[in-house]
Amino acid sequence: MSGPIKHILMWRLRGETTAERSAARTKVKTLFEGLQGRIDGLPHIEVGVDVSDVDYACDVVLVSEFADSSALKAYAIHPEHLRVRERLVDLRIGRFQVDYPVKEAGT
Repeated sequence: MSGPIKHILMWRLRGETTAERSAARTKVKTLFEGLQGRIDGLPHIEVGVDVSDVDYACDVVLVSEFADSSALKAYAIHPEHLRVRERLVDLRIGRFQVDYPVKEAGT
């Protein structure tokens, strides 16, 4: 697959108290935002923290865009990304992912 790829992840995080979940959300947001500009082929990264507080919502969403599928594959094994994943492994209780090609303007 050629062309840009949108990579979206959503997580449910651990935390018994509101403070624990808030701290977990902040950690995820900070670590992933720290990847901006550090990985070739990753021109856009955005991290959102849920404010709805409904019981079926995920806690954090990552919306990123890659130059192409090879850039996404390289990201999966990039040392900076692996470092972030390692630091978050104990926080997540659920993970959901969608990858799809970005429709170019005029097509």
